[in-house]
Amino acid sequence: MLTTGSGFVTKEEVITLQDQMSNDPEFDPTFSQVADFAHLTNTDISMVDVQMFAKRDVFSIHSRRAIIVEGDIAFGFAKIFELCRQLTGASGIRVFRNPDEALEWILQPDSASTSGPTESAAESAST
Repeated sequence: MLTTGSGFVTKEEVITLQDQMSNDPEFDPTFSQVADFAHLTNTDISMVDVQMFAKRDVFSIHSRRAIIVEGDIAFGFAKIFELCRQLTGASGIRVFRNPDEALEWILQPDSASTSGPTESAAESAST
């Protein structure tokens, strides 16, 4: 599943998307997801909202999910989401700054879902 967010993304838009997915009879919670927020410019979402999104998440704890972001604030929010989901047992969420790396990771066999860094050491050093 491909999810994109660009421009100004609101809390209400995220809640609406989660509700639409949970009510869609064709949605399977075990789907993999690429969530591309690389073109996000701003948001009204707070840390508390991110935690709430993680609690009401419609994906299985077994789903492989790649979150693509650009800026440091978006990266921080995505990492908080990843950590909140890990507390519920999810281990297949990774945050990326590079879309190619995200796609490469999401298409790997399931055995690789819980291994590997969320960004390369060189990328960490340069950010």
